[in-house]
Amino acid sequence: MNIAILSKGPQLYSTQRLYQAGLARGHQIGILDISRCTQALINGKPVLFFDNTRVDGLDAVIPRIGTSVTQEGLALVAHLERMGVFSATSADGLWQARDKMRALIRFQAAGIPIPNTFCPGVGMDITSVASELGGFPLVVKVVDSTHGVGVVLVESLAHATSILEVFHLQNTRVLMQEFIRESQGTDVRILVVAGRVVAAMKRVAKVGEFRSNLHQGGVGFPVSISPEEENLAIRATETLGLFIAGVDILRSHRGPLVLEVNASPGLEGIEQTTGTDVAGALIESLEQAWLPRSHAFSSDIQLPV
Repeated sequence: MNIAILSKGPQLYSTQRLYQAGLARGHQIGILDISRCTQALINGKPVLFFDNTRVDGLDAVIPRIGTSVTQEGLALVAHLERMGVFSATSADGLWQARDKMRALIRFQAAGIPIPNTFCPGVGMDITSVASELGGFPLVVKVVDSTHGVGVVLVESLAHATSILEVFHLQNTRVLMQEFIRESQGTDVRILVVAGRVVAAMKRVAKVGEFRSNLHQGGVGFPVSISPEEENLAIRATETLGLFIAGVDILRSHRGPLVLEVNASPGLEGIEQTTGTDVAGALIESLEQAWLPRSHAFSSDIQLPV
């Protein structure tokens, strides 16, 4: 197959692991910086250029789209899909996952358990919100946050009011969620690829921190998940129409709750914690998804590495 990884960080762990996994399985694979891609419409057909070179013959792409370039990434993936290229993360799936409130609405409609959540508008009575969410502390998070950035634990009405005022002044949409005390600064990250769980780890926050994200100093441990947690992770991924996803689950007194789904999950933490070749599993699943679309590999093309 001719595969391109869409990434602004060619030396990042996840990008390099996918690149090496593709080579190991005999594919022609390259890395395209999305900022150097030019979308064109010529004679009624979508065309892609990388720098000044026309890119033809792509079979599949693996988007590694950071939140800072979500809109550019969405447009590029949609363009490639119009060209008939299979994407490991569809434009629609990425769009659904990047807005946490939109994703939670989809989960609730699908009967997937989630933490109680508000998306407060300007002037919303925070006292009423806190009462509905079981009182303080509460979690406030930016709707498109990642790696735990933009996630705050608010301990009082005054704290919540000041935090929301700042976000609203910046025209930043936020969520307010109940704080699951019994999770005690832990969650479970489950990696789903093509409808099956390939790896899972428990993340534990560092002392004095409630965010368990590895980027915030959390530590990962291998973990066994229950059939219910496995089923929820797969359902959440399918609900958003994703081929690959990192699903974060909180273990609560009322059962597992889907906290959020990452459409471009990092591979370093979960591979090193579990010893699982997640990159290889993704490439293999990509082959299986693509082969029904073609009975033979397409001709070679030159891709940047």
